[in-house]
Amino acid sequence: MRYIVIGAGGVGGTIGGRLAQAGHEVVLVARGPHLDALRVQGGLRLATPEGTSVIGVPAVSGPDEVELCAGDVLLLATKTQDAEAALAGWAWKPVQGGTVAAEDLPVLCAQNGVASERLALRRFRHVYGVCVWLPATHLEPGLVAAQGAPLSGLLHVGRYPSGTDGTIERIGADLAASRFVAPVVPDIMRWKHGKLLANLANAIEAVCGLGDHSELRRRVRAEGKAVLGAAGIAYAGSEENTRFRADQVQVVKINGTERGGGSSWQSLTRGTGSIEADYLNGEIALLGRELGVPAPVNEVLQRLANQAARERRAPGSVTPAEVLALV
Repeated sequence: MRYIVIGAGGVGGTIGGRLAQAGHEVVLVARGPHLDALRVQGGLRLATPEGTSVIGVPAVSGPDEVELCAGDVLLLATKTQDAEAALAGWAWKPVQGGTVAAEDLPVLCAQNGVASERLALRRFRHVYGVCVWLPATHLEPGLVAAQGAPLSGLLHVGRYPSGTDGTIERIGADLAASRFVAPVVPDIMRWKHGKLLANLANAIEAVCGLGDHSELRRRVRAEGKAVLGAAGIAYAGSEENTRFRADQVQVVKINGTERGGGSSWQSLTRGTGSIEADYLNGEIALLGRELGVPAPVNEVLQRLANQAARERRAPGSVTPAEVLALV
């Protein structure tokens, strides 16, 4: 299998880099200064607890620069807000033999939130979910820091909307041989809804900066649980993930430096102009409105995170007290 990683940031760069180190053929899809750096330096600089190395994998800007063939795997690792455009761009790309990607190739959604799989299924016949627990940082073009040790991350994988098959079994085996814990599960969306609850705090990091912020975290998660419960949506508990990770995925320093914040914090730090809050806190707000269950903390955090991204503010522009006052 050749892995085409669409979105070579923290998650995509770590997965693609580790697959390449294990001997798999990998193509990284990136854009802007990150793509320029990947090309200039001859591949991805991947910093891990074992050291930093340049992994010589090809980097492209999109489907026009790749000839697809049977056996390719599309691994979507963009932020969820960029998924629709990416899926539209790759779906109808021809595959050698006369088919197109949407009909013939598997697409894995390795993203936060629970929306991308359904977006993919609108076009793609073979859709798989990936529940990503992977400590990684991407703040500098050409460089990804993977802070997980001794393994780089926990990646539950499964067919969407449910089940498993031979394809995902092979992909899971490839990931497991590339320094990941990669359980193949028949209920992938239960795991992704559990991760969604954890990711509701991403906007808190982005808006309020790093810190405990325990009252906000408690309230945002309580709203999420109430909404998912009202919807009858099952979700994996945090203790289940802890059992899988055990001592296999620990967050460690790289070159003496602690990890900063998560994906939303990194988006504001890089000044990307967009943020994933619409598909995290916004997912709870959407379900809450449909069901008549209030979710005011998630609504306020969604709005503040989007304002901060649009205005390119650094993380920590609002205090927890100001958030709660708006609620």
